[in-house]
Amino acid sequence: MRWVIVNMKDYIFSDAIAQALHGDRESDFKVEKVSYPEEIKQYSKIAAIVLMEVSSYPHYMLEERLKIRDMIKAVNPNCKIALVVDENSEREVAEQVRQAKKDGRIDQFIYGSISASYLVALLDTL
Repeated sequence: MRWVIVNMKDYIFSDAIAQALHGDRESDFKVEKVSYPEEIKQYSKIAAIVLMEVSSYPHYMLEERLKIRDMIKAVNPNCKIALVVDENSEREVAEQVRQAKKDGRIDQFIYGSISASYLVALLDTL
């Protein structure tokens, strides 16, 4: 069983992701949704994957997410960090997230426009 910690700006999206991850019979995910970025810390030692939304809103900006990434990696170096970004409404942020992947600062980036089944498959490869 691999723990996936999900933190999205809107609860409805984190709930949809959790349902998609639970609904896939081939995955072995246990999902914990957190409402606030500060809550991620309490799961950092057990998390296999932390999935966080990045946007231009405070608490969800890339630099804030990378600080959380650094905190997680300090206590759990094997945890995979995946960032979700809306490439249509947040084009500049999407470019920054893509660059973070190129720079090796995150393990994966995901565009918000992908299907739920592709998201599950992608996370399963991490």
